[in-house]
Amino acid sequence: MKKHFNEDLIKIILSIFLLLISFLFKDNIKLILLVISYIIISYEMYIEMIKNISKGIIFDENLLMIIATLGAFYIGSTLEGVLVILLFQIGEYLSSLAVNKSKESITSLMSLKINEISIVHNNEIKTMSPEKISINDIIVIKNGDRIPIDGVVVEGNTHLDTSSLTGESLPRSVKEGDKVLSGYINRDNVIKIKATATYKNSTTQRIIDMIEKSEDKKSNYETFIRRFSKIYTPIVVLLALLIVLIPTLIGCNFNEWLYKGLVFIVTSCPCALVISVPLGYFCGIGRASKEGIVVKGARELESLKDIDYLMLDKTGTITEGAFEVTKIDTKMNNNEFLKVIASAETHSNHPIAKAIKEKYNKELFDVTNYKEIPGKGISCKINNKDILVGNNKLLEDNNINFNKSNDIGTIIYLVENKEYKGYLVISDKIKESSKDIKLLKEVINKEIIVLSGDNNNIVEDISKKIGIKKHFGELLPLDKVSIVNDYKEKGKVLFVGDGLNDAPVIKAANVGVSVGGIGSDATIEASDAVLMSEDINKIGNAIKVSKLTNKKVTNAIIFALAAKFIVLLLAVLGLSTILLAVFADVGVTLLVVLYVLTILYVKI
Repeated sequence: MKKHFNEDLIKIILSIFLLLISFLFKDNIKLILLVISYIIISYEMYIEMIKNISKGIIFDENLLMIIATLGAFYIGSTLEGVLVILLFQIGEYLSSLAVNKSKESITSLMSLKINEISIVHNNEIKTMSPEKISINDIIVIKNGDRIPIDGVVVEGNTHLDTSSLTGESLPRSVKEGDKVLSGYINRDNVIKIKATATYKNSTTQRIIDMIEKSEDKKSNYETFIRRFSKIYTPIVVLLALLIVLIPTLIGCNFNEWLYKGLVFIVTSCPCALVISVPLGYFCGIGRASKEGIVVKGARELESLKDIDYLMLDKTGTITEGAFEVTKIDTKMNNNEFLKVIASAETHSNHPIAKAIKEKYNKELFDVTNYKEIPGKGISCKINNKDILVGNNKLLEDNNINFNKSNDIGTIIYLVENKEYKGYLVISDKIKESSKDIKLLKEVINKEIIVLSGDNNNIVEDISKKIGIKKHFGELLPLDKVSIVNDYKEKGKVLFVGDGLNDAPVIKAANVGVSVGGIGSDATIEASDAVLMSEDINKIGNAIKVSKLTNKKVTNAIIFALAAKFIVLLLAVLGLSTILLAVFADVGVTLLVVLYVLTILYVKI
């Protein structure tokens, strides 16, 4: 894409001026003015053509246009030759402006760049570049400031505008202890946050990186168009030669058929296809970002349009992941029972472990021989006792005699020296946004399924409450991968999860989505898209954007090919001119560019 728009505009204006002035003169002076006009508007095309030929790229739009104009000069149509290049450059300039505008629109959705921030250093407030911020630095966020780095509120309370990341219009209330993401805007009181990431690893920088890298991931359409253009352009030149040579060899007028060949070449330029298809997908990625989901590339966006099975992780995806201890059943002292379990969970960052530690919230026992058993629980030593803390699978694997609880919730059992000591129940809340998934049911072709490592009874209860019939519980990460692979044989699978343990499943699915901007590096790296809010219905919007983008791009291709075919037919019949051919190339390009830009604005 062109960058120096002012320079391009000056050349176009100067070329037009000389062309208009030429009408005041005749013969040699007129010819000289037209040639100068032509040189001003076309010399960069000659340079670009020579560079491309040196790289082995011979057949491109530059070569086609130069052949057409030189041919026009040869048959004495100097004015028409200048107009061909001039109109082509005007079209290119307007298309470049439109493309640049779309990219500005996309990157300004979040106005991500922040130049300096205020931090607390030795009880003084200093300003510095966000790139210099370290983890645990205290940052002051004033009213109207954009949060530069992911962090936790350590002082104050306020309301944040999260729309640039999540697409949500309602402000979010935050207080001490709440997590905040870079990109949010403070709309109320002054707060202080402690940085939990560096600038490079913060949410906004990750989004910028994803959008910048998205252009490297081509859709099937883009891949086809690029291959098509490499074959198509040489064929066009060959057909143009045949259009000129065959009639000439049988006695027809050379200049007449040369003109028809030139019209054929100009009409056949694949600019509309080469520009509009990647631009359409880039606009789709921008629109999805506006709706609160960052898609990593055109290929991933394209894949969203025909999802057959949507598979949802439960904890943190459907539910809030805000657990609390709701029941304790033990013959031990409740406080002592809690202390042992909380001590065993001391090294775990799982939301359930946090809920238990918050419930006890006192000094813990020392823990040795700590071992986390994925999908089952923890084994360790406390006060020289062998401790098992986890679900029923952990106890069954260790041949522990116990009474299995039928409570609805996550059941955590305690075993000391092979002796069963009791259990506690952890409950989770369904997110408000998960209670109505009508939009998801509308856009998914076949079925929505819940996958969880939690107890079957809990998974069944949660699934019924939100209207999902199919569910699988008590799954290890590899079990989830196996289920995803089984369903991939029946159709296209989209999996949504939020934890580190979901990374293998996200990678296994046809399309993997991680929830919430703070997700682990491994989960985000494995995913094809990142849901910036915790509202799973946003995935429905992303699927709609994918379908809209595919429809617009398909329509643009059909229109461009139809317009070119009609003008090519007219050219062969001798009913077209080079100027009409320029419209079939440049005019159609501009029209399809403007058409695909509507992806950013139309209602989905």
